[in-house]
Amino acid sequence: MKLALFDSAVGPCRLGVVTTGPDGATDKATVVDVTAVLPWAHDPDPLTAGWWRAMCRDFVELRPRIESAAATGSALELADVTLRAPVLGPTKIVAAASNYAEHTSEMHEVQERTMGRMEAWMMEFDVFLKSPSSIVGPGAQVVLPSEPVRRGLEVHHESELVVVIGGGGKDIPPGAAMEHVLGFTTGLDITVRSAADRSRRKSYDSFSPLGPWIVTPDETGAGGDLDILLTSADEVRQSANTSDLVTPIPQIVAYASSVMTLCPGDVIFTGAPPGVGPITAGEQLDISIDRIGAMSVQVV
Repeated sequence: MKLALFDSAVGPCRLGVVTTGPDGATDKATVVDVTAVLPWAHDPDPLTAGWWRAMCRDFVELRPRIESAAATGSALELADVTLRAPVLGPTKIVAAASNYAEHTSEMHEVQERTMGRMEAWMMEFDVFLKSPSSIVGPGAQVVLPSEPVRRGLEVHHESELVVVIGGGGKDIPPGAAMEHVLGFTTGLDITVRSAADRSRRKSYDSFSPLGPWIVTPDETGAGGDLDILLTSADEVRQSANTSDLVTPIPQIVAYASSVMTLCPGDVIFTGAPPGVGPITAGEQLDISIDRIGAMSVQVV
């Protein structure tokens, strides 16, 4: 199932089920508004929309009524709605570092160039936090922050598979991890390269584009064999497969939950594949992930 958040003539922040065209073609996709079947009052304010986190928590129970509404409701063309980031008010964004071997290798040169030295501790797998206020949706603008740009610091793209947590929990064993995953979406972990704290460099407003929707694991598996592609003006910037993840999705979820309680609707970036590099104002970034979808953002 593909779950989207969108604005339409009915109102903002609606929940929809997306149906793609033949062979998964997104240009032929439609969406059915299923908001009315949720058992809570619909609060469209992203800051107070607890219905979304409750839906993530209770999705297994709610899925039959959502599927029924999607099968009988009126389909809207994507051109007639505005897709939003497919998450609302997560308590946190967790991000995995150094989770592709080739990316870890390329970071030696990147750090020498942008920092004048290599930080060995940053080459080890771990997790860190990003600010939820950095989230934007498909078609949004990625705004280059003025102070780092004034200092001549590079701002890089990092295309990533992103997990959205369903039921959540603490100390989740790897074997049960996928039971706590609502689904997957595509993401960009935009990053200022400097010696500053990792969380701060990645938390500027607009530095976490997500979209176009969430795809549940019955369509993607455990996220371990998905092609990731990032292009700009038809130039391939990153091309990888999640089979190369050093720490697979279930282990990422388990490890993160050993550090902090994962709450319904939380977001986990699973790590940057090789090919990271600078972005500049005026370019468009196009990201797609196999069996999930594609989105574009503009750099300004």
